[in-house]
Amino acid sequence: MSGFCCPACGKPLAVSDRAYSCPRGHSFDRAKSGYVNLLLPGGKHSKAPGDNPLMVNARREFLDRGHYRPLCDAACGLLKAHLPDGRGGLTVLDAGCGEGYYTERFRAALAETGRPFSLLGVDISKTAADKAARRARQAGVPFSGIRYAAASVFRLPLEDKSCDVLLNLFAPYCGEEARRVLRPGGRMLLVVPGERHLIELKEAAYDRPYLNEARDPALEGFALMEQRRVDYPMLLENSAENREIDNLFRMTPYYYKTGRTEQARVEALQTLRVTASFVCLAYRRL
Repeated sequence: MSGFCCPACGKPLAVSDRAYSCPRGHSFDRAKSGYVNLLLPGGKHSKAPGDNPLMVNARREFLDRGHYRPLCDAACGLLKAHLPDGRGGLTVLDAGCGEGYYTERFRAALAETGRPFSLLGVDISKTAADKAARRARQAGVPFSGIRYAAASVFRLPLEDKSCDVLLNLFAPYCGEEARRVLRPGGRMLLVVPGERHLIELKEAAYDRPYLNEARDPALEGFALMEQRRVDYPMLLENSAENREIDNLFRMTPYYYKTGRTEQARVEALQTLRVTASFVCLAYRRL
């Protein structure tokens, strides 16, 4: 079985070279890259929900330069430190996987533990899911190593209590779905921006920059196991060869909530020293 379930009837999906199919005859074609679209027409709020190609490509270019590697290393360390007890196999879901930068590194971290695992990634953006699948193939990861699907975190294509670990980095959080798919004793890793995350970028763009809202770590149905902060400065540049500042701006919601005046302010920057600030939280499903 694939690890996914049918979005139409909820039955497990078997996977073949070309499609995912369930016992009731529902079938979903695999794209050339390997991902499967499990978004039903009636469940989408737009023709192309989620991050657009500009946002996805900007994030891929920015992340591939290693600017968020300290966060990635911290998140992988937290994952390995709080895996469910035992030596049995694990089903791990990256909910809101984007273009697969973190998912691929989680796969390497899980492999280091020596435990067998099945790794799934879902994102509501078909562009992101496609890029994630292509990234995995280009890195030589076999199709069975990471399976990607276009799906919503508010309607995860997984059976009840089928997941041992749920990962959520900067994606929308749906507590009801997280509690549904995680087994009792399962783990969840959340990463959210700190209060001063990218504050200098906001100061460059906005007349009235604002801090991010501090998040209450208490979550219904979960016990907080550990909380780690990751804070460090980044020195970015805009040049003819590399547009690090532009890519950072375009991979955030700020770019899409501003007018041309604010965008021009950021585009005019040559260098920017900016704060990266994250909060990593590990939970146990009660």
